[in-house]
Amino acid sequence: MNWITNYVRPRINSIFSRREVPDNLWTKCDECGTMLFHRELKGNQNVCTQCGHHMAITARDRFEALFDGGVFVEVAVPEPVADPLQFKDQKKYPERMKAAQKKTSEKEAMLVAEGEIGRSPIVAACQDFSFMGGSMGMYVGNAIIAAAERAVALKRPLVLFSAAGGARMQEGILSLMQMPRTTVAVQMLKEAGLPYIVVLTHPTTGGVTASYAMLGDVQISEPNALICFAGPRVIQQTIGEQLPEGFQRAEYLLDHGMLDRVTKRTELKEELVTIIRMLMSMPPAVKGDLPAPVAEDDASEEGKAAGDADT
Repeated sequence: MNWITNYVRPRINSIFSRREVPDNLWTKCDECGTMLFHRELKGNQNVCTQCGHHMAITARDRFEALFDGGVFVEVAVPEPVADPLQFKDQKKYPERMKAAQKKTSEKEAMLVAEGEIGRSPIVAACQDFSFMGGSMGMYVGNAIIAAAERAVALKRPLVLFSAAGGARMQEGILSLMQMPRTTVAVQMLKEAGLPYIVVLTHPTTGGVTASYAMLGDVQISEPNALICFAGPRVIQQTIGEQLPEGFQRAEYLLDHGMLDRVTKRTELKEELVTIIRMLMSMPPAVKGDLPAPVAEDDASEEGKAAGDADT
């Protein structure tokens, strides 16, 4: 009886019992409703394989897809004062920061890194919308200045990916002061003769749009990204008129001369490589990896062998 109870019954239950499936294996597309397997979705850079809808992507995941081999080195960013205004709404500001850091596993709303794309060295900065809406605070201002200074020191172009709901209200006027600070950082690049390329992603709004996000030498956007200062609903309520279809979306802005290109995320790296190498007066990128260099001794032996074969 013990043998049946202790072995047979648990064995039968293990065979016929329903297995628990993790909740994060599948993601539903917000646009077409297709259920997408998590590995397939990540391999396509969070772009729906059915309808091409561009879903949110973290700054770290974007850099892993952007840089060659997913290899990059983070650039240190100076830490600002933690809670300069002692701000409190429903929660204290430090509590909101801790919650955002726990949710995203990131220190702040912007990540700065250096590396190569298509064997072209760059410095890149990327906002993470999942961190308090990618809001622009003092840390984001410090991050852009650090990115610009690093780009000037290494004589590399700066590529910035914007995604923000605007300025961070918990830092008040100190947040708004990042608009002129980042504008000065962009001017440093221009005086050094280095390209500043901006990729606007969904959404880019508020003071971010009114400052560094619209100062690029080349302005690129992902498809259907919302790009504006005040949102379309606010404008429609203010003027009391129906807005044009697709108003303030990337394609609308491209048609009206505010953008240079609208490029799919999966094609963005190749386009950035082409633009960077052209602006930096570099030769066109070589498709595929380059052959390993031949040592001088090996080269002389190969030449001697070739000469003996000719004779």
